[in-house]
Amino acid sequence: MKRILSVIFSFLFAMGAVSTVLADSRDVVSLGADLTESQKQGMLDLFGVDETQAETIEVTNEEERQYLEGLASEEKIGNKAISSAYVRILEEGRGIEVETHNISWVTKEMYANAMVTAGVENARVVVAAPFKVSGTAALTGIMKAFEKATGEKLTKEAKDAASEELVTSGELGEEIGKDKAAALIKKIKERIIGERITDKEDIRRLIIEIAADLDINLSQENLNKLADLMEKIGKLDLDVNKLTDQLEKISGHLDNIRRVVNENKGLLQRIIEAIQSFFRWLASLIRG
Repeated sequence: MKRILSVIFSFLFAMGAVSTVLADSRDVVSLGADLTESQKQGMLDLFGVDETQAETIEVTNEEERQYLEGLASEEKIGNKAISSAYVRILEEGRGIEVETHNISWVTKEMYANAMVTAGVENARVVVAAPFKVSGTAALTGIMKAFEKATGEKLTKEAKDAASEELVTSGELGEEIGKDKAAALIKKIKERIIGERITDKEDIRRLIIEIAADLDINLSQENLNKLADLMEKIGKLDLDVNKLTDQLEKISGHLDNIRRVVNENKGLLQRIIEAIQSFFRWLASLIRG
């Protein structure tokens, strides 16, 4: 009988320990402070959680402006906090997973890129709004929720650089395409961090080289913005291997950009050769 009671108590103790672990690792949802109560519930329903399953925090427009003012336009920042985010911490080595709903300006690849710069890792993130929004301000909520979920503080320098990266990615995406913008920034960042490039002129040369490799024409303004951004990122304590591992789930899509560019270059070359061949044939007929 004593042995049976001992087993039962051991089992109950173990179950209590498991419950404590689960309680300590609850998911975190950041809700825009200006959402109505019904909209907040709608966000929780979309994320598939309730207040017993996830800790909820609010993000205000003032908090969003701490990182975005001077970087993004007033139109992109807005005067209300609407974007919301669900953050679940994953096991070590799982990397970054991102899903978006009603986000019109920022892609999930752009979010993932910026999150890694901020120091967010091994997390599943869902960014959403009850109606179409740019999504620029959502990064503030993601970073705040990650800090709450892990109990770790991200550095101000990393959060500032991540916010600038997201805005730069979005603006660049309007000119060259969102996928190309995300791929360009990811590849530049990997080289900057991996090769520890800090000199501004070396950074500019690298940007021009990678842009040419991806068949991207950058304006002088965009080149300057990217150089300023990468100079800041180069000063952060980032590990290129960790960066690559964290972005593994989105890398396949971004790496396809280079493949498509190379295929298009090959097609263009064949068209040029066909045109040249036609004119050579036409010239031979004229010469008679």
